[in-house]
Amino acid sequence: MTSELSAGLRSWRTRRRVSQLELAVRAGTTQRHVSFIESGRSTPGRDMIIRLAESLQLPLRERNQLLVAGGFAPAYDETPYDSPSLDAIRTALAGILEGHRPSPAVVVDRRGDLVLANRSFDAFVAGVAPYLLEPPVSVPRLLLHPAGLAPRIVNLAEWSWHVIDALTREAALVPDPEADALISELTALVPPRPVTGPDHLGFAVPLRLRSEDGELRLVTTLTRFGTAIDVTVAELRMEAFLPADEPTARALAGLDRTMLQRVEM
Repeated sequence: MTSELSAGLRSWRTRRRVSQLELAVRAGTTQRHVSFIESGRSTPGRDMIIRLAESLQLPLRERNQLLVAGGFAPAYDETPYDSPSLDAIRTALAGILEGHRPSPAVVVDRRGDLVLANRSFDAFVAGVAPYLLEPPVSVPRLLLHPAGLAPRIVNLAEWSWHVIDALTREAALVPDPEADALISELTALVPPRPVTGPDHLGFAVPLRLRSEDGELRLVTTLTRFGTAIDVTVAELRMEAFLPADEPTARALAGLDRTMLQRVEM
């Protein structure tokens, strides 16, 4: 009889496009055992569920869900971000963001909602509609909304689809109705997808932003925790907007100084 665990495992294996044999090899078991688990004829132990989930490279939240479906307690804690036990993590993240100044940088959760930002990011988004800055702040929405940064983006059609495609890839890996809703919302807001030509750069799309100091050219970087064993920490990622040329570097430094002067007044 098919159980929630067997259905979940089969769904994830199909989503990851992994055969039963390949999964068995990765997890150190047999194809027959994997087949029996997926059909509900075999009930795996806690260790086997963890090995299968790890072999499928599931996020910690989804590993916990498989364990619960199998009748076991979650293996990975989910600590509130403001918990004292995450003081060291918060301090480290704040230090990393500070070290990126004058480049704007943020920490977001799994849905792209803002968790932490440096002062340079505050300067970066100055002038957007205040309601877009009310918690929870969706960074993708802040970037692509007509009341956000969208009117300042020179290559909006190209860059907006770069963002939406990245969100779509994430949603394909980990199903999330809220992520799907955000993708639909943003798709309705941005220009039609541009026709690609011989000069198409694929994922390497710089952000070109209008400013009082001229056009800023920025590249984005993404950093994740690779060995986190807490769900909250594992789902955090840091995004930084780095200057792609020297004029942009000088302009970002000027924006940062201006923001510092306002804070000190």
